[in-house]
Amino acid sequence: MVAQAGTRHEEHVAGRVWTVRLAPYGRPSAGAVRLSCSRPACPDQRFPDGAAAGRKAAVAHVNTHLAHIRAGGGPRSEAWCACRAADCAWHTPDPDAERRSGPRPPAQAVRCGGPVLLAVYADRAGRLWRIAEACARCAAATPGCRVLDAALPPARTAPAGTDQAAVEATAPQEPADKTVAGAVSAVFSDRGPSPAVEAPSAPAATPSAPVPRARAAAPRTKRWGKIAQRTVPHDLQPDVLRAELIDLGDAFRSYQKRPEPDLALLAELHDRKARAFTLWADVSGDRSLRHEARRAKQAAQTTREMHENRGGSPADGGPAVERLLTRTQAAHARTVLDYAADHAPFSQAEVRLAVLMLALRAARDGTGNVTGQDLTGWLHDEAEPVLEQLVDAGWLHLPGTVAEALTSQPETPTAFTVPALLPERPRPFPFGKTTRSRISGWAQKALGDRKIRKKKLGATTRLLSLYTAAHTRPDGRLGPAEDDGLDLNQAAAFCALPPGQVAEHAELLVTADWLSEADTTVHRLRGRLAERVWPLGALL
Repeated sequence: MVAQAGTRHEEHVAGRVWTVRLAPYGRPSAGAVRLSCSRPACPDQRFPDGAAAGRKAAVAHVNTHLAHIRAGGGPRSEAWCACRAADCAWHTPDPDAERRSGPRPPAQAVRCGGPVLLAVYADRAGRLWRIAEACARCAAATPGCRVLDAALPPARTAPAGTDQAAVEATAPQEPADKTVAGAVSAVFSDRGPSPAVEAPSAPAATPSAPVPRARAAAPRTKRWGKIAQRTVPHDLQPDVLRAELIDLGDAFRSYQKRPEPDLALLAELHDRKARAFTLWADVSGDRSLRHEARRAKQAAQTTREMHENRGGSPADGGPAVERLLTRTQAAHARTVLDYAADHAPFSQAEVRLAVLMLALRAARDGTGNVTGQDLTGWLHDEAEPVLEQLVDAGWLHLPGTVAEALTSQPETPTAFTVPALLPERPRPFPFGKTTRSRISGWAQKALGDRKIRKKKLGATTRLLSLYTAAHTRPDGRLGPAEDDGLDLNQAAAFCALPPGQVAEHAELLVTADWLSEADTTVHRLRGRLAERVWPLGALL
């Protein structure tokens, strides 16, 4: 069969695929990763800092390819489905899964079809990213696949050998005014007769009535969208709720693309989500929607606290401070400090410090991991006798000996148990895993402050540094706003000190630039955190 001469022949081409991978590189204990791309022009990259830096670079590499694809016109309508070229292996079960769970579904279950799309897939482990030109059916059948763009339909062109008169006969005609001698004067809606086509001897053409402009198409209301991994039903009533949910989903996705965070805007989005999901739950009777609304309300409150604590300025007009803990997390931190003071089996400062840090590691379920570097960093030369005391008292359980715990490395940490914090016991800490991690990191940063380490200050002084950081105002001063400083007896009791010796350790903190000033007269500990450690201040 011979194609008609001059007709356009649409030739399909193979769909393009870009595959970006992260793989371990070098010794497993080093944690280095290698980034590779299936495109020959992209050289491999190595990241000794770990998988987090590799994932960040992989996402940037994928976005670079996407920008080039869009600049080149996006997906091609004449491309074959790249998934089909791979025997649809991207969305069909592997043979091992077949043997375990039953026969493989027939090949006709998902057949290629629909427009060519630009789709991106990222696996949950954060090790593989794939950009591909695939058909709509394969993209819909691939778990975790996200569609970014669709190819434009191919333009319809008339065959070159077709009679031009036949084409003109089917085309819409412009209004014309016929004159004598058969001359035709074209009349357009925005100007008079065209003199270029008017016969010289013809009288002036009479302009026809102005042609009305075409009516603008009415804007189409978007009836489909997603928010919080939920699809908004196209028939959800009332219409204003459906429109609000769809707009919210688009707003959250737009926020994620912002180069810089805006916590005030994010809090407002969470508030809108809480109201919309509450109404959605009332309409549908779905209890999970109400739970999602409560989570959104809590997220709005937490985000506002973060905005206030990290973006707000102190009362005296000082610089803005990005604080490590929110006010709620700071209150939980003081709860852990009180627990360590009340439940340490011995009154020595070293024991109280170890109880505090180990309790933070095991706050959720009574178990945690610790390395020898952690223990010696907290307790220095006192690590071994302090651990022996805690194990003998039954407060701490170790799988091996204390010596083995002190030699454990980061890749093989020691798992320990605090029986008093096991789930079957009453829970002393009401916070979740994110808050636990934040408070533990805050305490680790405070105790490991570089100037305190350089001065080689003891456990008693470091406990006092932690206590002062946990009781500050936005301007760095100690104690609540309505009070003048901290109660000297309470500070001394926490540090296992006589009240008369607090002044000596406070002066050591001044020399280490932890406190800018300190005074212990009239049974009060007055002072102010040095400006360099304001981010560690846990606001009252």
